[in-house]
Amino acid sequence: MIRKIILLLLLLISPTVFSQANTLPDFTGLVEQHGTAVVNISTVKTQSANGRQFLPEMPNIPEDSPFYEFFKRHMQPFTTPKKSQPSATGSGFIISDDGYILTNAHVVSSASEITVKLSDKREFSAEVIGTDKKTDIALIKINASNLPEVTQGDAEKLKVGEWVVAIGSPFGFEHSVTAGIVSAKGRSLTQENFVPFIQTDVAINPGNSGGPLFNMKGEVVGINSQIYSRTGGFMGLSFAIPIDVAAEIADQLKVDGKISRGLIGVMIQEMTEELAESFGLDEIKGALVVSVQKGGPAEKANIQVRDVILSFDGKDIAATSDLPRIVGNTKPGKKALMDVWRNGTIKKINVVVGEMPDDHAASSDAGPEITPDVANRIGLVLHVLTAEQKEQLEVKNGLLVTDIKPGIASNAGIHSGDVILGLNKEDIRSVKQFNSILNKIEDGRNIALLIKRGNMTTFITMKLESNNEE
Repeated sequence: MIRKIILLLLLLISPTVFSQANTLPDFTGLVEQHGTAVVNISTVKTQSANGRQFLPEMPNIPEDSPFYEFFKRHMQPFTTPKKSQPSATGSGFIISDDGYILTNAHVVSSASEITVKLSDKREFSAEVIGTDKKTDIALIKINASNLPEVTQGDAEKLKVGEWVVAIGSPFGFEHSVTAGIVSAKGRSLTQENFVPFIQTDVAINPGNSGGPLFNMKGEVVGINSQIYSRTGGFMGLSFAIPIDVAAEIADQLKVDGKISRGLIGVMIQEMTEELAESFGLDEIKGALVVSVQKGGPAEKANIQVRDVILSFDGKDIAATSDLPRIVGNTKPGKKALMDVWRNGTIKKINVVVGEMPDDHAASSDAGPEITPDVANRIGLVLHVLTAEQKEQLEVKNGLLVTDIKPGIASNAGIHSGDVILGLNKEDIRSVKQFNSILNKIEDGRNIALLIKRGNMTTFITMKLESNNEE
């Protein structure tokens, strides 16, 4: 009886299983039609021995020979000359039939020679047209014509859960094909402010860098760029640069050989639920301004610390990471309209976008020790900044944290040496003013302290509790 029941269940289940199997994607046509535009890139880097000296090998002469002492005295050490060594390989793809190729900047960085191998095994020397380290995009060119080229897709239309395919040269294994799905879109990675990455679970390994990410139509939707790994190998998290971002960079590199980015001169912080409450916002959105560059476009437009930028040039700022990307893609010199939340109302402010310099100079902040005072409600011992400290820190006003007692502030991460520039909506000019504002705030409410620590300015939030009052 049991056997009959099992057989009946198998008959009922198997059609469903077979039906699901038949819906799995077939990548063969995509690879055959579009894989020919994928290339292998190998580089040679010139390396030196960093001045290391080596003694030439002594001839095999007996020590009692009269020539032994001669060779020992006159053989001088020498510095090894510069030599070329092969570097790791990468991938790329042809974007025009006259030989323009997109890849990652880190694939061709510092290369003295670049060799591109096509799918038909032909090899060409390539020249770098331009690179952009901020997005990790490079445009290179080979001297060839009538080459197969990829079709550019629309990364905006990608959906989470959609099948995607990567073709590249992991560990040097050319034209390897891997597949997976889109895991997420618009990912922000540490130190990567200008790319809304596509996250996938496509197997990506060293050598895949610079290769294309295809959708099921055979269109390139991204450039495989990074993986998250604790081992150095694939762990199910890979990231691709959206093709629209890469195409914009490539167009600029082709014309100018470099990238020009917009800048407004603000330092910003991610909005949180506590910060939104502190500034009277109903939604957690926008970019919170914590510092304004002196003499920069934002200061000239009267942008202030504590402003929350909700939109820029007609584009909403849903997350803080949106602002650097949108501003960076804005042409320097353009007048852009911003929606700014200030003191409970939205203000419309025009700003003339400046140009981002290649390097950012950093200044060191310091201040002499101050005699401690009485700790306040949240456990901070504060002192007004001297004129010398204000000049060193490049601030108009503020309070130096000279000591901190166990309690709310220490739990929130405030440190001795921090400078408090503001409390909620108020700039802070004196200890009396700070404590007066603080003591009027009810228990259970969140407060936001504007803190300057070294070269960084940030808001730190904390919730007031009655058992910490003094």
